[in-house]
Amino acid sequence: MERLRNHFCKHIRIYRALLMALLPLLCCVVRCLLTEHTIADIYLPASDWNDELFYYKQVEGMIKYGYPYGYFGFNESHAQILSFAAWSPVLFWPWLLWGLIFGWNLLSPVYCNIFLLSLAVFLFVWLTKASGKQCAKIAVLFALFPLFTRYMMSSMPEITCFSMVIVFFGFAYSYYQKENMGKLAAMFALSSVMTLMRPYLIVFMALPMLILIRKKRWVGLIASLGIGGITGVLYICINRFLAAEYFTALFDTSWLTNFIRHGLVRGFQEFVDKFTYSLADFFRNCYQGLTSGLATGAFFIGFLVVMVLVLGYAVYCFGRKDWKEGILYGHLALCFFAMWMALLLMYKMQEGSKHLLTFIAVGIFALAMMEAKPRAGRGRADLSSAASGKPVVRRLAGIGGCLPVIICAAVFAYLYLWKAETAYDYQLCFRSEELAAEIDRAKLEMEAGMPLQTQNVPGYENDVIWVLSDSSEDGEWLVTDYQLLYSLPAGFGISCCDAEYVLSSFDELQSKYICTAAGGQIDRLCQERGLTVVTEGLNAVIYQLR
Repeated sequence: MERLRNHFCKHIRIYRALLMALLPLLCCVVRCLLTEHTIADIYLPASDWNDELFYYKQVEGMIKYGYPYGYFGFNESHAQILSFAAWSPVLFWPWLLWGLIFGWNLLSPVYCNIFLLSLAVFLFVWLTKASGKQCAKIAVLFALFPLFTRYMMSSMPEITCFSMVIVFFGFAYSYYQKENMGKLAAMFALSSVMTLMRPYLIVFMALPMLILIRKKRWVGLIASLGIGGITGVLYICINRFLAAEYFTALFDTSWLTNFIRHGLVRGFQEFVDKFTYSLADFFRNCYQGLTSGLATGAFFIGFLVVMVLVLGYAVYCFGRKDWKEGILYGHLALCFFAMWMALLLMYKMQEGSKHLLTFIAVGIFALAMMEAKPRAGRGRADLSSAASGKPVVRRLAGIGGCLPVIICAAVFAYLYLWKAETAYDYQLCFRSEELAAEIDRAKLEMEAGMPLQTQNVPGYENDVIWVLSDSSEDGEWLVTDYQLLYSLPAGFGISCCDAEYVLSSFDELQSKYICTAAGGQIDRLCQERGLTVVTEGLNAVIYQLR
């Protein structure tokens, strides 16, 4: 028994990390059981998030053919090279590896997401040597943030972003515990890949740059600028050549170009107008999130609360002369602030809100690692040191270390559990026999009526126009049930198009097939032209245009 106890104490770090790695899976299982389902019941076509279709079908085409043989675009736009949509294909790399090893089906991204976040939790706990108390705080906040489980059980790439930023922070925390060039290299590598996935994540690269410049001076400065420059050039090339043009610009930079077009004074006035309007809109959304549970506003509030707590702890650390932890948390607070400014100036509020979730995710792990410690004096404080002194002091320090988690937990419970009533943002998508039967039936008809062309690819011969919405003769707004497109043969591309584009250029459409809402103007036009119906169902019809 004594040997067993000694063995456990010696390897408690790895056992604790392994135990915590079960947390994502456990949360998914529990959340499914609460609705009398299992993870195997998750069914992507039942989801209302239409982005999932694009991600899933692109990966399917990559796994089977190396790249999709049809274009993924918008109003029939397409990438200059290959056939990917507007978002960086780097987002798909974990799913691609998973699919190549285990195969690809409707549950593959779900299992891959659970594995990725489990691996991230394991690495974080192992890297940071998190104590039992810190692990408990991670578990509480993780369980109270249902967006973890919602995104794990989807085919959205947010979990990849969550996982990489969490591991990045784990390496940064570990580096300040014990400096090591390997950890610094890992931070550079992670932040570079993160930037290629989502450009705003380049803010995290500032920390390894700062460390390297401090250690190597001019050599570190040159190396840091070189790594940042190469990453930036790679992103520009990926965005320029491997991404299709979106309906509108992905980023609003008019506030910046106004300085060039209208001069400094006018440009500054328009910048102030833009900023104040966006800030007012931001807090209007926050109020609605607080009162009615609006998901956009709820995400904003959670983001602000975590940012303030991280900033407060950074100030506390600097005040206690804990320079290492102060720099670590100060940098994280600056990352939050930079993302907030980017949201206000460059993103649409509703669409941009989901990008804040990555920062909330890493903030949860950062909050859990906070500890109230005595003044470090002249020396540098050890990140793992605990409060010392009299029992009363230790108890007060323990309460102080838990206070940020208590505040955050209360906010999460209110916003994401009690007020979370919008099914679109929180509800899991489970299989229904009726929907599954429709998808399976349509799959058979598409395989027979839509043969994949393998010559001169990628090309529009393997493209389906997805008309987002249309209107009937009575003016009724009709949304096309895109779920039918999950049945497309692997390798087909999808071009999202608005009805105005299709109606104005119907005779010049390049794609071979079109999926539109049944009973709409475009459906009626296709009937008048005598086009062949490939399949129909779920309030959608697919025609062969030529």
